[in-house]
Amino acid sequence: MSRLLVVEDDPDIALALRMLFSRAGYEVAHAGDGRTGLKEAYAEHPDLVVLDVGLPEMDGWQVLERLRDVSDVPVLVLTAHGQEAEKVRGLRGGADDYLTKPFANNELLARVEALLRRSSTGQNSWASQVYDDGLVHLDPTKRRVYVKGDEKRLTPTEFRLLNALVRHAGAVLSPNQLLTQAWDDPTGIGQERVKFAVLRLRRKLGWSDPDESPIESVRGFGYRYRRPGGDA
Repeated sequence: MSRLLVVEDDPDIALALRMLFSRAGYEVAHAGDGRTGLKEAYAEHPDLVVLDVGLPEMDGWQVLERLRDVSDVPVLVLTAHGQEAEKVRGLRGGADDYLTKPFANNELLARVEALLRRSSTGQNSWASQVYDDGLVHLDPTKRRVYVKGDEKRLTPTEFRLLNALVRHAGAVLSPNQLLTQAWDDPTGIGQERVKFAVLRLRRKLGWSDPDESPIESVRGFGYRYRRPGGDA
């Protein structure tokens, strides 16, 4: 049974969608605002997200952007906006499909089914596969990390922080991106927390010397993990 996450603030529309998808045989979760929707997505790893744009707390565009930092989960955007510019913005932002309210139930179901078929032939990993570059071996399922064969004990936040860095090896991740990916609730947490978490992570992994550490600080931008040999 595929799991759907509906992020919709209108209670009537949310109820209608939950009933529609449940009757079609899907397992359905619901969030009434953007922040809650993002937390639900991180926690539950749904097979598809139905995302409204006009959300409180955090709008749909922000939710979409943060989802795309960590997953290629299919996202179908629902919005009352019919302008071409809104559709283009959604697709360029990483949405897989777009439907304008009001919509026909049969069309919505057909689009959901098509997205799920397409994603089943690809990879929706939620960064869950084992990572190994010869230096770091990271297993998200078992929650274990090894550096040069030695197991390292990390807190859940430190584990997620390292996972985010190695999955984007060679790319600079800003403190805000790391907050989103590594903290269960990034709201209200200052960027200074990232700095100290990175320092603790380096120390636990035996990389206290900044000049020797594969985790680099990029002044004014964020942090980057360098694979062995300097490959991106």
